[in-house]
Amino acid sequence: MKKVLLAAIIAMSGLVLNAQQPQKVPAYRGEIVREQPDGYQLKTFLRGDERSHYAMTLDGWQIKENVKGYLCYATQKRDGSIVASRKVAHNEADRKKCESKWLERKGIRKNQ
Repeated sequence: MKKVLLAAIIAMSGLVLNAQQPQKVPAYRGEIVREQPDGYQLKTFLRGDERSHYAMTLDGWQIKENVKGYLCYATQKRDGSIVASRKVAHNEADRKKCESKWLERKGIRKNQ
């Protein structure tokens, strides 16, 4: 009898814990201005939810933070992983021509 009662209690607690799982919450949809370590003001968006998310520039290029704290353009390695490149991200109006060419070849463009 004790085993049946214990099994019932465990089953009920499992149902209660599953019912309390948080639902997916979407990322903040508005523009976020992030200050780079050198003082540059980069305008960004977040996309995704609390489990899977990424940041991107206003014109849709995915960005990731590097070990020095800079937001850099994201690039894909041969194994498929997404990593921060060596190219520090800039707002579209502030990009140099060579930076835009690099993005077209190696950057990751996301739908907004």
